[in-house]
Amino acid sequence: MRVVMGPGVVARLADEIDRAGLKRVLVLCSPQQEELGRAAAHLIGDRAAGVHPHARMHVPVECAAEAGDRAADLGADGCVAVGGGSAIGLGKAIALKHGLKIIAVPTTYAGSEMTSVWGLTENGRKRTGRDLRVLPVSVLYDPELTLSLPPVASATSGMNAIAHAVEALYAPDASPIISLMAEDGVRALAAALPAVVSDGADRQARAEAQYGAWLCGACLGATAMSLHHKLCHTLGGTLDLPHADTHTVVLPHALAYNQPSTPEAVAALGRALGGSDPAVTLWELARSLGAPGSLRELGMKEEAIDQIVDLTLAGPYANPREVTSEGLTRLLRRAWAGEPPIA
Repeated sequence: MRVVMGPGVVARLADEIDRAGLKRVLVLCSPQQEELGRAAAHLIGDRAAGVHPHARMHVPVECAAEAGDRAADLGADGCVAVGGGSAIGLGKAIALKHGLKIIAVPTTYAGSEMTSVWGLTENGRKRTGRDLRVLPVSVLYDPELTLSLPPVASATSGMNAIAHAVEALYAPDASPIISLMAEDGVRALAAALPAVVSDGADRQARAEAQYGAWLCGACLGATAMSLHHKLCHTLGGTLDLPHADTHTVVLPHALAYNQPSTPEAVAALGRALGGSDPAVTLWELARSLGAPGSLRELGMKEEAIDQIVDLTLAGPYANPREVTSEGLTRLLRRAWAGEPPIA
C-alpha cells in the first residue's frame, strides 16, 4: 500500500486512482460527511461513478449489502472511502465480498485505513476478521481535512488510535519494530491532542496527530488484538455504543487490568506518556481533553454489564493476563461509573 501525507495531498486523489488502475470508483462517506464526499467526487471528475453517503458505525450487514449492490449497479471497479472508520469499514465490507480496491482518505485518527481488519455487525453481534483484500491500496493523509473535526471527536478518535498501539505493545505476536512504532505513535498523539483540542486550526498539531494515527493503525494491522478491543467490539456490536467514545472510556481500564502482566509495555508507555502508571495517565489525559468518562454517559445501562461479561468470555481474544468473570465485572463496573482505573 501507498501512504501519502501532507497538507493538500487530497488534490492528488485522481492520480492515486489512476495509479491503482481504477476507472470508476464509488465514493463512500457517512451522512455527516456527504458534502466532503461530493467534493471528492467533483475533484476526480468522470472517475466518480457516484456518491454513497450511507456509511454507518459498526458496519451493519444490511448497509454493507446495499453499498455492494450500488457499486455493482454502477459498474464501479473500486471505492474511495472519505471520512472515519465508518466509511473505511464500509469500503472494506465491499472489498471483502466483491474484491474492489479501496483508496482511503481518512478525516479522523481511527487508523482503520492501515489494517486488513474488517468488522460487520449482524443481529447485535459484531464479528471481525483479517483479509488482505480489505487493505487499502493507497491512503491520503491530509491534515486540512481534519480541521473541521470537533474537539471532542478529535480527542476520542485520537484515544482510539492510542488503544491500537497500547495493545500492540503486549500482543502475543509483538515485535521490536512494531513496539518502536507503537511507542512513538502514543508519544505523538499524546503530545498533539491537547493542542488539537485547544486550537482546532493548529495545522502542525493536526499533522502530528495524523502521523501518530498512521503509526498506531499500522501497529493494529500487524498484531493480534486483546481484551481492550474484544470489549469494545462487544460493547459496540451489542449495545450500539459510539465507537471512538467507547475505546476512550475502556482503554485505561483494560490497560490497568493488564499492566501487572506487561512490564515491558508499561515501561514503553511510561517513556511515551511520562509517569509510572500509564493507565492512570491515559485516564487523566482523556479527562483533560473533555472526552466522555464513563460507559453510563454513552448510554449503557448498568444491568447490561453481566451480558457483556458473558459475551466477552464466550469468545475471548488472546490476552497477557487471564480474563476472569470477577476481574472483568470489576473492570466494567468502574468503566461504567467513570471511576479511576485499577488493576
